[in-house]
Amino acid sequence: MSTDYPLLAGRYAEVAPGVKLHYRACGPQDGRLLIFLHGFPEAGFIWEPHLQAMAGEWLAVAPDLRGYNLSSKPAEVAAYRPDALVGDLIGLIRHFGRERATIVAHDWGGALAWNLAILHPGYVERLVIVNSPHPVLFARALASDPAQQAASAYMNWLRQPGSEEALVADDFRRLDGMLAGHGQNGAWYTEAERARYHAMWSVPGEGGSHAMTGAVNYYRASPLRPPSANDPAPPPQLDPTRWRTGVPVRVIWATDDLALPASLADGLPEVCADLRVWRIADAGHWVVHERPDAFQGLLKAALQDMG
Repeated sequence: MSTDYPLLAGRYAEVAPGVKLHYRACGPQDGRLLIFLHGFPEAGFIWEPHLQAMAGEWLAVAPDLRGYNLSSKPAEVAAYRPDALVGDLIGLIRHFGRERATIVAHDWGGALAWNLAILHPGYVERLVIVNSPHPVLFARALASDPAQQAASAYMNWLRQPGSEEALVADDFRRLDGMLAGHGQNGAWYTEAERARYHAMWSVPGEGGSHAMTGAVNYYRASPLRPPSANDPAPPPQLDPTRWRTGVPVRVIWATDDLALPASLADGLPEVCADLRVWRIADAGHWVVHERPDAFQGLLKAALQDMG
């Protein structure tokens, strides 16, 4: 771990008119830009040990995504459409005076990073994906794989009105259960971590909106979701020839993820021109927490492998 650079928080980047992302950073201001993107229902602080570990060569940055923690949290579903979220990433890269960045991304952060690398490849130098499916492969699985449809049924629940209130009821019981029980090993979710998450989940939204509205609006705004009794239409299928990326991609996939099984990585050669996949056994969706040393070792290997 680099000890030469302090971990800086409380910084903000205006990435779009009226939208600011809070971020943490560690490393030299002239270092190569390395952006870490979190997923649901987390925040940028999950990456802190890895920011410090990478700070010798990189300017390592971890924002709270739009709708989370200390970043802007608009209430409208339209504010979370994919183009707006991808625009935030472009704005963040430009905030640091750069034209390109290397991106490490998990879960929903990975969804944003895939879109950026596919639709705006000029902004992405390298991409490291952690348990986050490529949109073509995910849409295909949601449409035709009963096991994936069952594993992703929670997405339709989160899209429903009032899901944000249900998530935080009984002192965040559902959210606590998601983090402590959804992976192979929930021992990482200590009382100190629990307190930090509870504080983050309590930060109110804009205009009096609920603290978790922004987070669940990602699901409400997304065109990808499994068919349901109320909405039996399958998700739109994407043309793999138009959703292929030439950006170097390295994938780290924990094999015990209940929501995003390792089979989602099997078809990646169809949609990635420059690809290598590593798998971590005995870890689930929260692999960054469950196996931090294994994750960090593979992250360093992935970045070195891409040059």
